[in-house]
Amino acid sequence: MKPTFIPHTDYQQFVMEQLHARYGRAILFVNADWPLILKCWQADLSGITTQLRATYSNRGPEPRDPASMLRSYLVYLFTNPEKGLTEWVNIMMRTPIYAILSGFSPDDIPGLGTFYDFFRRLWPMADKNIKPNKQPKKKKKKQKPKNKKGEKTPMRPGRVQRLVTFLLRYMDVHVELPGDRLFHFFETNILSVSKELGLLGDADHLSVAGDGTPLVTQAYRRSKATCDCRARGITECNHHRYYSQPDCDAGWDSSRECYFNGYHLYMFTAADSPYDLPVYPRLQPASRHDAVSLVASSVEFQQRFTLGTTRRMILDAAHDAHAIYELLIHQEIEPFIDLNNRSKKNIETDSDIQISPEGIPICPKGNEMKPNGYDKARHRRKWRCSPNCVCSDAKYGRTYYTRTQDDPRLFPNTPRDSKAWELIYNTRTSSERTNKREKVDYHLESGRHRSTMMWYMRIYGIMICQHLDAWHASQKGEWDLLKKDICPAAA
Repeated sequence: MKPTFIPHTDYQQFVMEQLHARYGRAILFVNADWPLILKCWQADLSGITTQLRATYSNRGPEPRDPASMLRSYLVYLFTNPEKGLTEWVNIMMRTPIYAILSGFSPDDIPGLGTFYDFFRRLWPMADKNIKPNKQPKKKKKKQKPKNKKGEKTPMRPGRVQRLVTFLLRYMDVHVELPGDRLFHFFETNILSVSKELGLLGDADHLSVAGDGTPLVTQAYRRSKATCDCRARGITECNHHRYYSQPDCDAGWDSSRECYFNGYHLYMFTAADSPYDLPVYPRLQPASRHDAVSLVASSVEFQQRFTLGTTRRMILDAAHDAHAIYELLIHQEIEPFIDLNNRSKKNIETDSDIQISPEGIPICPKGNEMKPNGYDKARHRRKWRCSPNCVCSDAKYGRTYYTRTQDDPRLFPNTPRDSKAWELIYNTRTSSERTNKREKVDYHLESGRHRSTMMWYMRIYGIMICQHLDAWHASQKGEWDLLKKDICPAAA
C-alpha cells in the first residue's frame, strides 16, 4: 500500500518520546553526539515520501516510512561509512540511539532487504546497471607505458569537437537519466535550502568548478563464462561473458600514478560556496577523459538545474580545448580555463604580429607587447609595444588589438593576467576539496557495491551529508539553542 506521509514535526515528537522513554528525561549527551542529533532534528526529509508515492502499490502491507529509510542511511554515512549496510543493521540493534534518530523504534528495525527495496524505488531503470551484464569478452590490450605524474589519460584527437558538434545540434533534447529521481530530491529538498541560506554563493550568477576523480571499485574486472566451452575442452571462444560491474573499465589515476578499475566521478561544485558544496555528480567509465566528462555533464546540468543560472565555469588545464569554449559560450557561460601549453610555437596572424602560446602578441622584433587598456565600445583589448622598440616608426609605439570572438581560448573576456581572473580562478580548488571530503572524510571508496545504482545512492547520500554539515556550521549558534528543547537537562 501507499506510504503514509509523516510530517517532520511528528518525527521530532517521536524522537523526543523515544529518548525520554528509553533514557529518561534527565538524559545527557556528550558533545560529540550533538552535531548528529541536531542535523537529524533540523533536516526535513519528508519530501521523499511524496516523491516516491507513485512507486508503491495500492495493495499490500504498509511500507516503511521513506523519510526514515533515507535518514537512517544518512546516519550510517555520518557515523560508520567504512562499514557495510549489513553491519549497519546490526549496529542499530546494538546502539538504540541510531535507530531512534533514524525514526525507528529500537524494537522494530528494518532488515537489509528493506533498505535495498527502498533504493530500487529511487532508481527508475529495471536493471541496476546502465549497460547489460552480458558483454563480449574483453580482449587483452597491450600494456601502455605509464603517464607522467599529474598527466591525464591520452585522448583521441578531435573527440571533444565531435561530441560538442553533436550536442549543439541536439541541445534541447532532454534525455532521461537513471539518476534523475535522486537529483530531483536533492535539488528540491537540499540544494534549495542551501540556496536560501546563501551557502551556494549567488545562485542567479552561479560559479561552478568542475573536476574528475578516480573511483576505485575493484582490483580487476570480474566476469564469468555464460557457456560450457571450457568444460568441452574449447579454450578460446567468442561467447559473451557475465560482468559483475559492466559500467566500469580501466583508467589511469594521475595522482597515484597507477591504473585502476572503476568509475570516473565528475563533480560540479559551487565555487563561491564557503563550504565547497557539491551540486551535481556524474559517473563515467574510468577511461573517460575529464574534457569528455565535462561536455556531457555540462549539458545535463544545465537542463536539470532550476534554482539559478550558471554564469561561470572554472576548470583546470585538462579542459583546455576550443570546442569546450564553444560549448560554454553557447550556453552563455563564461569559461575560466587554465592554458595547456601543448605547443611552444607562436601562432601566425594576418599581419606581421604573432601570438605566443600564452595569448600575448609578439612584435616583429620578437618582443612581447604589453596590455594597454580595453576598448569597451568595440569589445577589444589593446596591446602596445615600447617606443624604444624599433619595430615601428610611430612615436607612441606599435599597437595591436585582440578580440575574444577571434579566439576565446587565447583572449578570454577576463584577461588571464588580471587580478579578477586570479581571484576567480583560485576558487577552482573548491572542487578538489569536495572530492577530498567525499573520498577521505566519508570513505566513498569503502562502499562494497557491484552496481551503478548503489554507487549513485552512496554519492548522493554523501553529498546530502556535506550540505547538512554546512547547515550546522553556518547556524551553529542558533542550532545550539535547540539543545534544551531536545534535552531539558542540557539547559
